[in-house]
Amino acid sequence: MPTAHSSPFNRPRWTEGDAREVIAALDRSGKPVSLFAAEHGLDPQRVYLWRRRLGGAERTTFQEVIVRPPARRWGAETQGSAFEIVLVSGDVVRVPPSFDSATLARLLKVLAQARAC
Repeated sequence: MPTAHSSPFNRPRWTEGDAREVIAALDRSGKPVSLFAAEHGLDPQRVYLWRRRLGGAERTTFQEVIVRPPARRWGAETQGSAFEIVLVSGDVVRVPPSFDSATLARLLKVLAQARAC
């Protein structure tokens, strides 16, 4: 039967071979380092350190942002115009000119909490 220290996930210190095994498992999982480390009881900084030492690239993701000029209506007042906020979830919040900043902040906080559930 293997001992508790037979897997690099359980060793207090890693050799380069141990680190390569863990980093390979991380890459196969497709998970972010923080989630992978939490699932395996590892310190995420240790995983980042070894990945950097071994030359592993950090995954970079991009979020497309499209900036459009506001629609202008003839005779519309430009000062205090309505605007839209597009959330990462894809939801769009349309904010009228009369909406105050405190109410908007509360609304965005509620939306963020609802997404966390």
